[in-house]
Amino acid sequence: MKLAINVPDAKKIRLIVNSDAKNEADDQYAIVHALLTSQFVIKGLIGAHFGEERSKTSMLDSVQEINLLLDIMGLTGEHSVHRGAERAMQDERTPAISEGAELIVREAMSDDQRPLFVIFLGAITDLAAAYLMNPAIADRLTAVWIGGGAWPDGEWEYNLGNDIHAANVVFSSPIPLWQIPRNVYGKMRVSLAELKRRVEPCGAIGRYLYRQLVDLNESWANNLHWPRGEMWTLGDSPAVGLLLHDQPYDYDLKPAPRISPDLAYVQRQTDRRIRVYRDIDVRFILEDMYAKLELFSAEE
Repeated sequence: MKLAINVPDAKKIRLIVNSDAKNEADDQYAIVHALLTSQFVIKGLIGAHFGEERSKTSMLDSVQEINLLLDIMGLTGEHSVHRGAERAMQDERTPAISEGAELIVREAMSDDQRPLFVIFLGAITDLAAAYLMNPAIADRLTAVWIGGGAWPDGEWEYNLGNDIHAANVVFSSPIPLWQIPRNVYGKMRVSLAELKRRVEPCGAIGRYLYRQLVDLNESWANNLHWPRGEMWTLGDSPAVGLLLHDQPYDYDLKPAPRISPDLAYVQRQTDRRIRVYRDIDVRFILEDMYAKLELFSAEE
């Protein structure tokens, strides 16, 4: 179900959403935002792994969560859901073949002339696998990735740390890549009061989005450093917002680094450039999401 917002066909884009949806509580907001955006022609959703520290079945957990979101929204059967890789790549040469990687290859190599974007809200395993399976996809899609530490040196960052091999494959490839690093996606701060007022009243999906975030916040109550109690970071939402407006004055083209085992950026070349964002329009992204949730609730 799309909102009754008219978008000319010539301006629509194909989109695949790759998400470690059960990792925290912010992927769900980005997924729902994407599903409610009329400009996007959703070609599939992929459940991604998020390591084995918290779950030995993290990819399957993500698939289950995506299916739950579709069910709550009344969209079961309208969008295909695919399994991504079960775990990180074992090296930089062996693809972790999965339904998700096969979807990316299939859609990239299709005859559809509309631009194809794939957003990655977790580890970038399935993109690296798709490229190793068929390098011809490189000039047939654009990848948008929430991940990596702050430039220029890099730092620990969860999504990057969940598959360093995959990141090195993608960074060394010619795939057009938009990177939203940790210091940028971290600007997506919201208060629980804001979410209670703007999200929870928006029907069944609004109640679920708010409740699952509060529940996770409470379950991590013994962690004194994060989350902080009355706020959260909707860090995956910029991947959706930047497809609506790519903020051409807020990124730099930087030489793609190699990732060292300690997640630092090692500069070894100057030819391969990637788009690295240094700012995002938090107000635009949040208000668009809130408005679409309200409209969806009213249409329901």
